[in-house]
Amino acid sequence: MILKCFRAFSLLVFLSLGGITLNAKEYGDSVIKVKIDLAQKKQTIENIGSSGCWFSEGIGKDWPKEKKERIAQLLFSRQFDKNGKAEGIGLSAWRFNIGAGTTEQGDSSGIKDFRKRSESFLKKDGTYDWTKQAGYQFFLQKAHDYGVETLIAFSNSPPVQFTKNGLGYKTEKNYESNLREDAFEAYATFLSTVVKHFDQQGLHFEYVSPVNEPQWDWSHKYKEADQEGSPWSNYEIYKVTKALNTALVKDKLSSKILLTEAGMLNYLCGGSGKAGRQIQTFFNRNNPLYVADLPLVPKIIAGHSYFTESNNEVLASTRKQLADTVKAYGLNYWQSEYSMLADGFKEGTKGDRSAMDCALFLSKVIHSDLTVGNATAWQFWNAYEPGSAARNTRYYLIALQPNEDYKDGEFTVTKNLWALGHYSRFVRPGMTRLSTEMLTGSKKEHKDIMISAFTNQSGKMIVVCTNYGSKKAQLELDIKNVIKKYGIMSSYLTTEEQGIDLKKQPVQDPSEAITLPARSITTIVLD
Repeated sequence: MILKCFRAFSLLVFLSLGGITLNAKEYGDSVIKVKIDLAQKKQTIENIGSSGCWFSEGIGKDWPKEKKERIAQLLFSRQFDKNGKAEGIGLSAWRFNIGAGTTEQGDSSGIKDFRKRSESFLKKDGTYDWTKQAGYQFFLQKAHDYGVETLIAFSNSPPVQFTKNGLGYKTEKNYESNLREDAFEAYATFLSTVVKHFDQQGLHFEYVSPVNEPQWDWSHKYKEADQEGSPWSNYEIYKVTKALNTALVKDKLSSKILLTEAGMLNYLCGGSGKAGRQIQTFFNRNNPLYVADLPLVPKIIAGHSYFTESNNEVLASTRKQLADTVKAYGLNYWQSEYSMLADGFKEGTKGDRSAMDCALFLSKVIHSDLTVGNATAWQFWNAYEPGSAARNTRYYLIALQPNEDYKDGEFTVTKNLWALGHYSRFVRPGMTRLSTEMLTGSKKEHKDIMISAFTNQSGKMIVVCTNYGSKKAQLELDIKNVIKKYGIMSSYLTTEEQGIDLKKQPVQDPSEAITLPARSITTIVLD
């Protein structure tokens, strides 16, 4: 069931079955009892990550070493310092943008913001320059060095040499790919060559994504484009997928093809136009565009959670429909890109939203994708962008304050980073989500409390709790079918208070209560 936004609470734990019973002391208010059953297992988590698009280049290439090293640490480290402070959020996936070559075109690219142009490894003469995208490569290498489990290469546009208009975006609005009809094989060869090069450098991309948000038209008047991008019809996705599978096989590569990075979740199982009903199109054996028989196409469908969180009802119903369709076709659902692009995060309010407002909303979306959509992977959009760290932090985890030439600047961590970290740092690849059920509590408490639980093979349990409310509540975890005695209970807390960011709380006995403040996110570790 959906356990939405929650209030600050005291945690009372008792473990039943398996011969373990721990008594919990009662506190003043009514106790909300939640059952977690280790015998009722849901999906297995594959990764939780983020993208490093556009702004990776300037930071990784030009910013001072100390600053860019610290940014990498914030994203990738799983360590705590001697004072128990988290060094980073331990992402288990990192998305690398394969550029289309609009940087080399300069202002003639037609993309207004130079920071949103990207270099291409492919030169005009058909050879490759592997020194390009040096900033992107810095963060890719750092992700590998920190042990990030899943590296993903994605493309917003084919190289400009292969596009119909010689640009990295469309100038014609027809919802068809900008890739020339005679360049599908060339584009596939390009992607495979890039993947092969990084394989040889010890940087293996588990997945390569050839299309991104194919439903959008990506068309602009010349010199008015915001970024690289291309639409794709389902037929064109079929063609490029077959071509890429052939190229990867020819190069003896094991990277899998990630499809379809839909611009909205609705398009995965519904929608109209040239790129709708993508699950039924690509994973139904009776459809002429079926691709699941290709050796490098996994049973994964990827989509973006944008524009499907305008209210709690839409948030739940969209993901329930998707989960049912995904299950019917035997697939895994990846939420592969999200930021607060639409205005759902304002939740009907006017004016600015605080950093904690944004963090709580972000946690609600993650929770819904995991517990209603049964996502096996969850990836934020951009790790860093220019903006404020105090308000309206809708697009980024780290707020940049770059110099005018973008070769240096300052940065500030937002509460979004820690909100994502409550999941990414603790819910590791291979963990399985567990069934949770709220047994007691008022309707208001049911609305305000979100809980998700995960376990690994040894029985270690992670419980992520998000509290939207302003009143203290008490939560009792009724853990069924335990396979080990929990001797240690640790917790990590984020609130709107400065410095309370994934902050480790005193270790307690599982029989003791944990008191949590209002409007907070807490991760509990039972081991």
